[in-house]
Amino acid sequence: MKTALVTGSAGFVGRHMAAELTARGWAVDGVDLNGHTRQDALDLFRTDITRYDLVVHCAARTPHRAAIDRQPATMAYNLHLDAAMFDWVLRTGQKRVLYLSSSAVYPVGFQDGSEPWKLHETNTDSAHGIMPDAGYGWTKLTGEKMAAAATEDGVGLAVHVVRPFSGYGEDQGEDWPFGAFVGRARRREDPFQIWGDGQQVRDWIHISDVVAGALAVVDQDVREPVNLCTGRGVAMTQLAELVVTTVGYQPWVEYLPHAPRGVAYRVGDTARFFDVYQPKVTLEEGVARAVRPGVGV
Repeated sequence: MKTALVTGSAGFVGRHMAAELTARGWAVDGVDLNGHTRQDALDLFRTDITRYDLVVHCAARTPHRAAIDRQPATMAYNLHLDAAMFDWVLRTGQKRVLYLSSSAVYPVGFQDGSEPWKLHETNTDSAHGIMPDAGYGWTKLTGEKMAAAATEDGVGLAVHVVRPFSGYGEDQGEDWPFGAFVGRARRREDPFQIWGDGQQVRDWIHISDVVAGALAVVDQDVREPVNLCTGRGVAMTQLAELVVTTVGYQPWVEYLPHAPRGVAYRVGDTARFFDVYQPKVTLEEGVARAVRPGVGV
């Protein structure tokens, strides 16, 4: 039986990743401060010597918009966490790592909305004037540099880097826009609040496709970074309209211009990803799955 370690296994991506690997017949160990083990991944990296067939590194502290903009100190923790993970991987002779990076690594200059630029994996090259999205973007870009360095010493380590765009799903918390919109709609809030001006465009990809796409990258042994995206841009206002319409009410919308809003336009180039995996869940289907339990409540 193949074995896997999933860090951040109680988080949104981590718990879905652990569940999918288990469903595929893997023996999965999870580590998360908020999980049933209540173990810090940093402690595991200091002491554990177990060797796994796959290490899936999802752990990060509060990687949502409010924290990215308002809690910059998380950058130091996340850098420490990634460095400790790669040190442990090399020290204990792990052979394969799936590193969950982020679309935040891309230069914000490509995401100002002046043109609908679809972000290609090569857009992080230094020739493009790197300026990632806040400290979190720098953290993940540095993590990718660590990943590249870890494979250069001839130990036979394989590292797969994936860059999820706006992942969402039925059980997502309200710290993220999709989860917040679903929660507000289930409560039939009126007014319905949207951070920023509502014109921020995102590439929404269902969590099942994030997980299946990432594992397809591993299965096909892709060693270059891969976007996890759909190539379809949908604005926050459009998403809110879809959510409330699916629930069945039409509130007045209140925009919060001083709340964290992020970049104007973030949509991924799908060419590399679609060679590996084709997303299965449309945004409309994903919204219906999420709000169905709350309809009529």
